[in-house]
Amino acid sequence: MKWQGRRSSRNIERRGRGGQVAKGGIGGIGAVLVLLVGWYFGVDVSPLLNGGASGQGASQQIDRSAIDGDDPDMEQFVAAVLGLTEDVWTQTFDQQVGDTYNPPVLVLFEDVTQSACGMASAATGPFYCPAENRIFLDTAFFRVLSQRLGAGGDFAQAYVIAHEVAHHIQNELGILGQVNRMRAQMNQTDSNALSVRTELQADCFAGIWARGAESAFGVLERGDLNEALNAAAAIGDDRLQGRAGGVVRPETFSHGTSEQRQRWLARGFDSGRMTDCDTFSASQL
Repeated sequence: MKWQGRRSSRNIERRGRGGQVAKGGIGGIGAVLVLLVGWYFGVDVSPLLNGGASGQGASQQIDRSAIDGDDPDMEQFVAAVLGLTEDVWTQTFDQQVGDTYNPPVLVLFEDVTQSACGMASAATGPFYCPAENRIFLDTAFFRVLSQRLGAGGDFAQAYVIAHEVAHHIQNELGILGQVNRMRAQMNQTDSNALSVRTELQADCFAGIWARGAESAFGVLERGDLNEALNAAAAIGDDRLQGRAGGVVRPETFSHGTSEQRQRWLARGFDSGRMTDCDTFSASQL
């Protein structure tokens, strides 16, 4: 991905260990809840961080070497990708929505921090908190994505950011609020099924962003799209449950299968039209 030299977003908030705002940061201003937030908005990788397939529950520490909070290249990369999402979605909103795009703030943190949706940690994965229009990301997740889930590459990381930005798009369009109201009246199985459609639409929106980033700025390199598709497959519910050593239970899926996530990401990239990302009306996912 050709991200070096790109405009850096100023909507970055840097927090050090324990959630303190780090010196020089720029931008905007229990455990159960964290897992619920990660389950709904992000990727819960706690089975891989705590025991993995062994089932013994032994703690496995994340290797933060070369990807810690003082890594300037990582911060520059995240700021550049976020800037690209701002540029693409500003244009897309103008052309397809007829409205002004209001970008989110992305919070980069180490280990753990506080959000309006509860505590955030590396174990929950990146997530979007609609209560404060912020994305929370411990960059150690990128090491998990590469080393433990087998989804390396800078465009795989860019896809993760774009997916969380897509949840902000859904919030801006009023989709998340409507989904939450509907899920509150459903049984768990139906609620999970609606969550899957929400996540797959976010994958489709991420595909639209990738298409826009390439057509407007020419940032993609050979193999980049495959990196994103591989990442989408790596965090499919069926793949994660299988890697965690448990029984794959489709009724518990909240994000979609690997195949579904790849399909909707590719659909957004091929189409570029937000109307083609209507997972809620699709008869087949």
